[in-house]
Amino acid sequence: MEMIVEAFMFIFDSATDVAPIVIFLFAFQVFVIRERIPNLRQILVGFVFVVVGLGLFLVGLEESLFPLGRLMAQQLTDPEFIAQVSGHIDRALVWQDFYWVYLFAAALGFSTTLAEPALMAVAIKANAVSGGAIGVWGLRVAVAIGAGTGVALGCFRIITGLPLQYFIAAGYLVVIVQTALAPKMIVPLAYDSGGVTTSTVTVPLIAALGLGLAEAVPGRSPLLDGFGLVAFAALFPIISVLAYGQLAALRQRSAESSTELAEETDHAL
Repeated sequence: MEMIVEAFMFIFDSATDVAPIVIFLFAFQVFVIRERIPNLRQILVGFVFVVVGLGLFLVGLEESLFPLGRLMAQQLTDPEFIAQVSGHIDRALVWQDFYWVYLFAAALGFSTTLAEPALMAVAIKANAVSGGAIGVWGLRVAVAIGAGTGVALGCFRIITGLPLQYFIAAGYLVVIVQTALAPKMIVPLAYDSGGVTTSTVTVPLIAALGLGLAEAVPGRSPLLDGFGLVAFAALFPIISVLAYGQLAALRQRSAESSTELAEETDHAL
């Protein structure tokens, strides 16, 4: 019963949040464009579905994903578990002993990114617009590798307590260098990859993992150390997609060189 009441409260809050968007769109259509709203009934039903879906999604976050992320972080950072798997029972734990956390974080970032609906849509559109030059699975895997790497590195930062700004600044320096060297066609797509990565599937689990990890590691603050993990998941896909474009350009140049060499050989013969 308590969960049902909570669900209705979340749905009401979602309706309140969506209301200004609905009012603005309808007012713009009527008073600026000055035309009737087509398929009004269908649009209203769609808005109802959006509001109910957002409310239930928020209930799911509070009741399932956030507690699950905290539980996983607590279990993986349990001193007895870490000492047992690392084999170092007779000394204080160091950051190298938490390798299971890094592996889990990388796998979580990779798998949740592959499941992102927004990334699927962008990959399909990019494949269609590029005439097949950008592969759907190639782009999705490149983004997922970047997200997994970023989440693992973010967990390393939480465990070691190193400042967040150093990692982010260094990452964007790499992005600047890659932007100058990568094919221009891939640069806008790479910049958008960070946004589509941090969406409905990835963010709740990663945020829960970061907060749970900061709560479980002694000396860490959930406010100062728990947040920021999503920034890693948004930054590193840019790096991996730019690298994907650079490798594709390198392979293309290598193939063209091989073709030219073969043609010169044929002419010589």
